[in-house]
Amino acid sequence: MSNFEYPEFYSFPPFFTIQPVLSSREKQLTLWRELILRYHAEHKIKTLVVHDCPLWKNDAIHRQLRYPEEVMQVMEDFVKHGHGEWEDGNKTRCRILWRKPEQLAADIYQWAEQTGHIGSVCTVYELHSGEDVHGLSFQGLDEELLRRALAILEKSGKCTIFQGDTSEEVGIKFS
Repeated sequence: MSNFEYPEFYSFPPFFTIQPVLSSREKQLTLWRELILRYHAEHKIKTLVVHDCPLWKNDAIHRQLRYPEEVMQVMEDFVKHGHGEWEDGNKTRCRILWRKPEQLAADIYQWAEQTGHIGSVCTVYELHSGEDVHGLSFQGLDEELLRRALAILEKSGKCTIFQGDTSEEVGIKFS
């Protein structure tokens, strides 16, 4: 995990204090969203534990976001913009949505078009762990999120889902 390259703004002390001027705060929160997403995607971390996230503190410049006030402002903004979902009512754990379900649906359909899967059937397991999805945005994705993306495709008439008991038995026919 030590190979992660922090962006330049992470060493800027004011980044660790929520800015009072609205335009500055909006830019700051945008940077926080980008940092959280990039960090968690690069490390393949699916859940952010709010009280235990290393991003909140930069020891090199002796700065950190105040917990819980400022950390929760960042997290509420993160969730509001569709990049995360609270896993519990106490807001201590947040599921990271590396890509929003709508984006994943578009990625999956593009893959189906490019690989000749239109008109054929594959399984949720193949979309999650198949050989021809290596390096794609939905490889290894949380299965619930993958199913939500597929539901978006089904609702728009781009696929039909055939139910099964396991991900190896759930079929998807792209149209």
